[in-house]
Amino acid sequence: MTTDASTASRPLRFGANYVPSRGWFYSWLDFDEDAAARDLADLAGLGMDHVRVFPIWPWIQPGRGHLRRSAIDDVRRLVRIAGGLGLDVSIDLVQGHLSSFDFVPSWALTWHRASIFEDDRVRDGLRAYATAMVGELAGESDVFAFTLGNEVNNLWPDNATTIDASSRWAAELVGTIRTHARPDQLVVHSLFDDAFYTPGHPFGAADVVRLGDVSSVHSWVFNGTSAIDGPLGPATTSHAAYLAELAIACGGPDRPVWLQEVGAPLPDIPADHAAEFVRRAVASVAALPQLTGVTWWCSHDIDRSQLDFPEREYDLGLFTVDHQAKPAAHALADAIERARRSAPLPATDRPSITAPANLLADPATRESVAPGSEFHRAWVAAGEQGDGTVIPARIQLPTDPAAGSVGG
Repeated sequence: MTTDASTASRPLRFGANYVPSRGWFYSWLDFDEDAAARDLADLAGLGMDHVRVFPIWPWIQPGRGHLRRSAIDDVRRLVRIAGGLGLDVSIDLVQGHLSSFDFVPSWALTWHRASIFEDDRVRDGLRAYATAMVGELAGESDVFAFTLGNEVNNLWPDNATTIDASSRWAAELVGTIRTHARPDQLVVHSLFDDAFYTPGHPFGAADVVRLGDVSSVHSWVFNGTSAIDGPLGPATTSHAAYLAELAIACGGPDRPVWLQEVGAPLPDIPADHAAEFVRRAVASVAALPQLTGVTWWCSHDIDRSQLDFPEREYDLGLFTVDHQAKPAAHALADAIERARRSAPLPATDRPSITAPANLLADPATRESVAPGSEFHRAWVAAGEQGDGTVIPARIQLPTDPAAGSVGG
């Protein structure tokens, strides 16, 4: 990727997924404006332009017919705090799943238990929830996006579904959001990467690249990628670009891609490698002309007084719980400046490789493009520059599910 000081600023969004420094997401239960303002000021100080926030579904709709307006007002207060600091806001709706915990209201559990993806009663409740949230918050000028929910495919297998049923469910809610959102607001469907990589997974890549306004990808190297070549190996540092390029291959070259989650998890990325991982990962994905933004996971560490989290969740923040910027934060600020001043690489300047199978036409073939597969290793090799960086090769899906090939 080339950098030219004379190049006009590139319209890329850079931000963070907001994890409150005090009380984690339990802080929604007793929202503190001053604490939120201090957290968000940390991010604004890095040169970020947005945050992605996560209201908790069952705390806003504890009963199917009971929506807590005061809880929605707390989300509005957070949006206005962010706006006052120059930060736009993306709001996720169905939480759903956060940092290994699931949040599902009691009216879909116990003897009311039903699949949130297949049960008509639960789907009626979800439509009411989405209608209320978007109807109340779409008028806030600093809200630029609504995401259906955070990696809703994490709620399976506790909620039975099929690839067809999950697609109908998502299309229905995306339509509900769009009905009430402003025309200039993005509507997004978010899934973790099993949708692209795992045969039999009942959520498909087709939904990511066809529903909503952009393709949202979440890149985590603890999915086996970091075991290929270590924390700073080319397969590891280019995984975000690889997943984004898969989304481009599936969605077409004119559909934008948002890297909505990417992070440097321990122990896969040791603390002394995190800053360099940040630089290489952002540089690689920023080479893609379809990229519209990067949202880092996450803003702040989790206080260790909070119990029962997986070990890697505690230290993912750009800032400590006492607001100290970590090396990854400084590296991200530098990477943001470089990316905004750089031009993406034209398709003609990047190598090309054809996938071994069409994962849209045949989702059962998804394993053939998973990290560590022969195809993935060939993709890395096609763009490897010898200094640990990777120019992301263009991926083409075969029109006939035959063996892929590497081309110039």
